[in-house]
Amino acid sequence: MNYIRQIKNLRQDSDYTQDYVAHYLGTSQTMYARYERGANELPIRHLIALCKLYNVSADYILGLDPNKRK
Repeated sequence: MNYIRQIKNLRQDSDYTQDYVAHYLGTSQTMYARYERGANELPIRHLIALCKLYNVSADYILGLDPNKRK
């Protein structure tokens, strides 16, 4: 589950709070925190939204491609 580390690093590198990202995704901060801890799996719709927010590919978030930019 490489995406857990990736979504946390992307958020921190962008200086976003969990609350900000959760609001962007249309979910609660508690649910987003569960994604970052790996307690809940990230839905595909949220993966797509995170790709747009951070301007990266899904392959990057999933750890399949080391290139950050699309």
